[in-house]
Amino acid sequence: MIQNIIFQIKYAFSQISFNRSKNVTDRLKMSFGSLKEQSTDFNYISKYFRNKNNSKAYHVVSDKTCNDLDFEDLFMLIDRTHSKVGQQYLYNKLRTVTINESQTTLDEEIIKELTNNEQLRISVQKRLEKLNHKDAYYITTLFQDEHLHPPKWFFIIKILSFASLLSLILAFFNPIFFIVLAALFCVNFALHYWNKSNLVQYVGSIPQLLKLNSISSQLYGVPLFKKLNLNLPSSIKLINEVKGKMSFFQLEAKLQGEFEMIAWFIFEIFKTIFLLEPLLLFGVLKKLSTKREEIENVFQFVGHIDMLISIASLRKGLDTFCLPTITTDNTIQAKDISHPLIFNCTTNTITIADKSILLTGSNMSGKTSFIRAIGLNIITGLTINTCFATSMVFPRLKVFSAIRISDDLMNDKSYYFEEVLTIKEMLKESKSGEKNLFLLDEMFKGTNTVERIAAGKAVLSTLSKNNNTVLVSTHDIELTDMLSKEYELYHFSETVHNKTVGFDYKMKEGKLKNRNAIRILKINDYPNEIIQEAITISKELDKLYLNTNNSDAIII
Repeated sequence: MIQNIIFQIKYAFSQISFNRSKNVTDRLKMSFGSLKEQSTDFNYISKYFRNKNNSKAYHVVSDKTCNDLDFEDLFMLIDRTHSKVGQQYLYNKLRTVTINESQTTLDEEIIKELTNNEQLRISVQKRLEKLNHKDAYYITTLFQDEHLHPPKWFFIIKILSFASLLSLILAFFNPIFFIVLAALFCVNFALHYWNKSNLVQYVGSIPQLLKLNSISSQLYGVPLFKKLNLNLPSSIKLINEVKGKMSFFQLEAKLQGEFEMIAWFIFEIFKTIFLLEPLLLFGVLKKLSTKREEIENVFQFVGHIDMLISIASLRKGLDTFCLPTITTDNTIQAKDISHPLIFNCTTNTITIADKSILLTGSNMSGKTSFIRAIGLNIITGLTINTCFATSMVFPRLKVFSAIRISDDLMNDKSYYFEEVLTIKEMLKESKSGEKNLFLLDEMFKGTNTVERIAAGKAVLSTLSKNNNTVLVSTHDIELTDMLSKEYELYHFSETVHNKTVGFDYKMKEGKLKNRNAIRILKINDYPNEIIQEAITISKELDKLYLNTNNSDAIII
């Protein structure tokens, strides 16, 4: 009878476990190729990137360029990771351009296997989800941040711990030592809770490191993953040398969330008597300080695998994507390129060879979105080997931008001054000898027309030299004539019909000839006297500009 009841209980638990596992499997199957449904905190996600030394990278995408290109939105589109480790690793990957063709080849091999082998992918995803707790964001502190050092009087803690142990043993022979032990407990109690502020910094990260090390060992058992880091077993082994002491912090975390309060209380008394927390904490930190490289190796191994699953999921959900062809010449070819953040985006095709590109067109016609599309596709092509186009060919480029400029009121800098400083940095980079891509939108908007055109022409002529490529949009039609020998001219246009304005978002060759700004005022019922005066002034300005061109005069 009892055996039958035990069997029924075991069977019930096995069914619950089976159903839970089945639900997870179904969820992972359904989510592959879809966006994540999780909140995003970029303070944590960018933590690894912010503290990492990327000085050896070919290019690091600046905060300015990220802001101009809506990088955080791009990240949320690409991020299909299953762990906080993978999130941090993917963010760093998208911000840093490295040159490693053999790594790219291996990555594509793994992505193909993860896409086709559903059983393997789900098995890996289940393991990675064990690192999806917020505490996993803090693993990076164990190899990037300076660890706490014990105070100079720390030897007193060792003496008190030994004295407590000795008093407990002697108390069995002479009860008076219980009084000594009680006195020591009072002193140790104060020191124990003094150390709590130190412990709280690591009670999350150290247990997560244990999980990370265990998961990396499991994933390394997959033959294909071994190629990512042949020396990983030595890193896993060295971290495991501290596993015994670190397990104490894992137990601490479990007691806080799972065990009965009475078990926590007994364990807390035991730790207080022997001052176990400060002794183990500073002992572990000393050991971990010597294993920073090993911890980062394990972090990168797991994060890289999670990133590859994310890329595979991204591609699965796209109607169109391509692997870029990276060349050594200066030509950019984009066929049916789209902006990844615009739903049902109209695609365009362009070849940028001997000359840079100058775009004209009205607001909302698609100029800036096209410039951003080129920049984003170059970045994703160089970092995750994925472009949102039918095909893309381009060299290794460093991407810089001046699209979204704002006043810096905290530092008393005007819009114009901020733009001046941004473009000054571009001019400096243009002479570095590297191949650069400069993205600009409506230069020097913060100043008058004459000086804006004059300065814009001079700057754009300089930026386009030395194997640099420039994509710039402007409303200043005068620049199209001044730069026609250095820039290919393209435009975006709109159609005005009755009281509607329509955009096709298709790029067309040549400069914009039709101007509809005043006409749009008219269809929006502006007073007729304003319309007529605007038309008259427009004609006078056109005559003045025509005469200026015919006399070959240059306004400076």
